[in-house]
Amino acid sequence: MKTRRMVLGLLAVAGVLSVLITPLGGARAADTVRIGTEGAYPPFNFIDESGQVKGFDVDIAKALCDQMKVQCDVVTQDWDGIIPALLAKKFDLIAASMSITDERKQSVAFSDRYYSNLVRYVASKGTPLDISEAGLTGKTIGAQRATVAATYLDDKLGKTVKVKLYDTQENANLDLVNGRVDGLLADGLVMFEWLKTKDGENFQFYGDGLNLDDGIGIAVRKEDNALREKLNAAIKAIREDGTYAKINARYFPFSIY
Repeated sequence: MKTRRMVLGLLAVAGVLSVLITPLGGARAADTVRIGTEGAYPPFNFIDESGQVKGFDVDIAKALCDQMKVQCDVVTQDWDGIIPALLAKKFDLIAASMSITDERKQSVAFSDRYYSNLVRYVASKGTPLDISEAGLTGKTIGAQRATVAATYLDDKLGKTVKVKLYDTQENANLDLVNGRVDGLLADGLVMFEWLKTKDGENFQFYGDGLNLDDGIGIAVRKEDNALREKLNAAIKAIREDGTYAKINARYFPFSIY
C-alpha cells in the first residue's frame, strides 16, 4: 500500500511538472526569457543615462517576448564573449545586431532576419578615402573585433591593409576621431547615427556598402529549436500588426527591415 501511494504521489508531481516545464527552448512557458545584448552599439543596444539597456535590438526583443507571452530579462555581455556566454546558458538568446553567417551557424542557430544592413567605409571629409584595393594599400583601417567587417578586412585585404581591431565600435570611432586610423569599416546603420553626432560631423561614408551576411537575426542554442520557431512566428506577427514599424520609426526615418 505504501509503495502504491508513493507511485501515485510521484505521478501527481510529474503531472504538475509537465504543466510547469512546457518547453520554450530552455525556458519554461511562465519563466523569464533572458536576452543577451552588448550594450555598446547605439542605436541598436546601449546603456542610457539612467543605467538602463535600451535600443532597437532591445525594443524588438521585448516586443517578441510580449508576442510569445513571456517575461524578459536583459543581460549585457561583451561582444567577444557573447556566443560562448549563450552556449554556457548565461542567457537564452542573443539580440545584439548579430549578422547571420555560415561560420556562426556552426555554433548557434538563427531566427529569421529582423533587419538588413550593409557595412560601409567611413573616413574624414577632409582626406577622401579611395576604397579600391590599390587605394587602401598601406592604410590603417579599423573595425570591431569578431564582426563581418573585421572578417572581411582580414580575409580580403589583410595582406595590403593594416587592420586594427577594437573591442567595441565606440572605441573604434574614438580612434577615427583622434586620427589613429585612416578609416573604419562598420555597420552602415550604426555609423549613419554616429555621423549625426558632434564627433562624427567631420566624417562621411565612402562607397555604396558591402553585403556580407544573410541579414541580422536572433541567435539561440542549436537545441532550442522550439524557441527559434516561436521567435520566427513572433517576428512575423509584429511585422504584420504594425509593432515593428513603430519601433523602426523610433530610430530611423526609413525601414531597415
